[in-house]
Amino acid sequence: MRVLVVGGAGYIGSHVCKALHARGDEPVVFDNLSRGHAHAVKWGPLVEGDIRSAADLDRAFSEHKIDAVMHFAANIEVGEGEKAPLEFWSNNVGGVVSLIEGMRRHDCNVLVFSSTCATYGVPETLPLTEDEPQAPINVYGRTKLAVETMLSDIARAEDFRYAALRYFNASGASPDGEIGEEHDPETHLIPNALKAAAGLGGRMMLFGDDYPTVDGTCVRDFIHVMDLAAAHLAALDRLRAGPGAFACNVGTGNGYTVKQVLEAVEAVTGKPVPHDVCPRRAGDPAELYADVSRSRELLDFRPLYSDLENIVRDAWNFHKRVWGLEADASATPETAE
Repeated sequence: MRVLVVGGAGYIGSHVCKALHARGDEPVVFDNLSRGHAHAVKWGPLVEGDIRSAADLDRAFSEHKIDAVMHFAANIEVGEGEKAPLEFWSNNVGGVVSLIEGMRRHDCNVLVFSSTCATYGVPETLPLTEDEPQAPINVYGRTKLAVETMLSDIARAEDFRYAALRYFNASGASPDGEIGEEHDPETHLIPNALKAAAGLGGRMMLFGDDYPTVDGTCVRDFIHVMDLAAAHLAALDRLRAGPGAFACNVGTGNGYTVKQVLEAVEAVTGKPVPHDVCPRRAGDPAELYADVSRSRELLDFRPLYSDLENIVRDAWNFHKRVWGLEADASATPETAE
């Protein structure tokens, strides 16, 4: 199977490409490299282009005879979306409209779409089920919900198969250390905690320690990026097997606090995580973790790599290489005698 992975040079997309190749499929990466990295394209051809360009998409579909599409080409940084909403709507929504029009022109009707738990907003109940009201509180979540609504409308009107995977906190790196998280700027907790532990970039900011949780810090559902990739492949296989459209959560069903993550980073690296407690960020719910019943039912999905210490260890092994800390950055220098 030849799969067009839109945004395949990015963090999650590149891990999905790795997983596709490992089972014998051919990922064709379509990326403008504005956020992704050409060095992360290792398992198939790269077509450079903008998702909003019909000519660029036609070139990819014509040259590679695409069987199905996976979409990862979205602006994701929440604060950036609040400052530049038009760019988020143009890329996150307009880009998908352009993509589906391109799929139509080339008789491709299977799409796995990367959605997010941000479509739920502040949850009314936990764990979050797919029946929770979707009331996003930021531009990022609203753009993703808009696409989900559009996909549902299209699927009711024509032969169009899609899966919208609402995932939680993607984390970790490929266990072999080959690829990992390389956002710039980096806003995610685990790489920033690792960077602080490594003495790179100063102290980490911890946003809020007065939430009604076990230790006062936010609770989140961290899923290993390779487990997330496996869920995408399972969704693709379900869609290829027959007509259908569905949305489901992809998480672990377990939550860890920010402080528990910092403790795991300290255990793995052998170093403290210097941090400053800062005021809460507006719109951060105290707890977010998934009900995973539907993903188990539809996809037979069960995470294999998502133990917190395993997530942190894989991320650390990747970042040690990227940051030039290969010589056992967790070791304590011997005292000179």
